[in-house]
Amino acid sequence: MEKLYIATDKALAIARQHGGEWVVDPQLTGRATQCLAIDPQQPAEVYCGTFDQGLWRSNDAGKTWENVGTNIIYEQVMSVAIGPSEHANGHSVIYAGTEPSAIFRSADGGATWRDLATLRQLPSAPTWSFPPRPYTHHVRWITSDPIQPGRIYAAIEAGALIRSFDGGETWEDRKPDGPFDTHTLVMHKLAPNRLYSAAGDGFMQAGIGFVESDNGGDTWYRPDEGLNHHYLWSVAVDPADPDTIVISAAHGPQQAHDPMSAESAVYRRSHNSSWQQVRAGLPGEKGLLTCVLAANPAEAGVFYMGSNKGIFRSADAGVSWEELPMHWPDNFQMGRVHALVVVAE
Repeated sequence: MEKLYIATDKALAIARQHGGEWVVDPQLTGRATQCLAIDPQQPAEVYCGTFDQGLWRSNDAGKTWENVGTNIIYEQVMSVAIGPSEHANGHSVIYAGTEPSAIFRSADGGATWRDLATLRQLPSAPTWSFPPRPYTHHVRWITSDPIQPGRIYAAIEAGALIRSFDGGETWEDRKPDGPFDTHTLVMHKLAPNRLYSAAGDGFMQAGIGFVESDNGGDTWYRPDEGLNHHYLWSVAVDPADPDTIVISAAHGPQQAHDPMSAESAVYRRSHNSSWQQVRAGLPGEKGLLTCVLAANPAEAGVFYMGSNKGIFRSADAGVSWEELPMHWPDNFQMGRVHALVVVAE
């Protein structure tokens, strides 16, 4: 049985199957939840970053929460990741990214955090800028290598995708041909050095929204054949097949994020074929903000999608979808979905 953690504008929604529907339990109500991570070694340990009140941790699968990270000096926690291959003192290593751009590392279950300050000394750092708030920028995404301990990637919105080979002690700046504005970056255990980047680069130069690397980020290529939308937001990969991918995309940031102009799409690609837009079972493009996509490692060929139009599931590797019957509490307004994590209970 699966459980969904859904980070939204006003709360963290935790959904469990009960009979024929999903029952939603809102937690962290009133907080602008942004990002999620679950410790693969201890699935009851959940971390949730908020835009206004720092980082929160639950040790009981979301029943109770405590604010952690007094050493994280910024309240805007935009990304959080747990290294499945990196451990210290019996704990999984945790990384938290903030606005303005900084990354903090914890090796004791979130009790204390250390600023990985060399990130801000990179040559490209003075050029980083987030267009809606050009006076600042943030760490939009952190990916910890599932196989190689200490290799981590950080996506700065906007300006660079950077990497570290030593747990963030030192950093390597953006590659000249690398993505500029990565929104989501994933890796796959069955393709150890492959990186999948859903980027906003296509808004600035058409045709380069999806970017891949097969050598850990040394070089990049852009398999965009079939894409009619080039501002990419989210990407997920079939747990059983690293060559089957789904993405969410729009024509530009306004269509992706503005409810008044929302218009977005979902695409699928399998085994080097061209991208195909997916429509079966999904809401129409008009009014649809760019959705968040996720996969559960325990469910081969299954994808999940969180959107302002509902929560959807595909059981055929992204070819067709169905909306999950969600029982939302009275007066609960989901709004934008910022993060979605699926785990097996």
